[in-house]
Amino acid sequence: MNRRQLILSSTALGLSPLVEAVESGTAPLPAAPAAGSSPHDLATSQSAASLPVPPTGSLPVAFVLSEGAVVIDFCGPWEVFESVRVIGRRDAAFQLYTVAETIQPITASSGMKIVPNFDFKSAPAPKVVVIPAQSAASEAALEWIRQVTRHTDITMSVCTGAYVLARTGLLNGRSATTHHSSYADFAMQFPQVRMVRGARFVEAGNLATSGGLSSGIDLSLRVVERYFGRDVAAQTAYFMEYQGGGWMDPNSNRTYRTRRTAAGAHPVCPVCDMEVDPAVAPQSVYHDTTFYFCTPAHKVIFDKEPEQFLDSSDG
Repeated sequence: MNRRQLILSSTALGLSPLVEAVESGTAPLPAAPAAGSSPHDLATSQSAASLPVPPTGSLPVAFVLSEGAVVIDFCGPWEVFESVRVIGRRDAAFQLYTVAETIQPITASSGMKIVPNFDFKSAPAPKVVVIPAQSAASEAALEWIRQVTRHTDITMSVCTGAYVLARTGLLNGRSATTHHSSYADFAMQFPQVRMVRGARFVEAGNLATSGGLSSGIDLSLRVVERYFGRDVAAQTAYFMEYQGGGWMDPNSNRTYRTRRTAAGAHPVCPVCDMEVDPAVAPQSVYHDTTFYFCTPAHKVIFDKEPEQFLDSSDG
């Protein structure tokens, strides 16, 4: 399973009940993106408070993994935290470990095998939790995240790891973001969470969510900045030869605020904006126009109320 398939499969977790609800008319559909959205619709994270640093020891960072974990989503942040050096500090800035329901090997995206360091019962208490996109986070994982987040400085998701975090209920009443192809789907599944389009990352108390894939590197550098200051974060990025500046600008994913539209032989799913193969994709005809879908579930949702998905203005 490649990353694109994994993102689609992770958004599909819990989708069958949603589709049933849509078919029966009991599930809310997302409103069409509003034209001319105000600047307040973007992430405004620069006022987030600095985080406390103990005088000695390392800050424990737990990476929650299950089958299908997307490699860049956890390895990108891992490299960031591993690369932090603080002049005058004897101990490593961060202590990194993986945690899962068991310590049996996990198959991550594209076939990488991971042996978790700890299970949920034996893992050290983390100060930072990283939740990548994954396809099989269990109820045990959700409960562990709920419990440890009572005491974390930051519990952060990357890409569609936001679905895992949202399933804990911790994001209810807060703002969040995810991979751009999942904005509408996430909003349908979690109406209690305010979806922010076009955000590189969103901070909400001790929770934080990032956009897709490489966005997790920027959110991790932002966490480093909040602990150790901008100079340390900048030196970390320099050491990594990472030239992206998204960690200094939470609104740097602005390009994803505008919904994609079909172009010739490259149609996109009107529900999630994912590019699809018209030769094999499910399809519907509406107002003499053929629409193609990434999954049968998105066809069902579209067919229920097509007008919801025909506005291509900024979201």
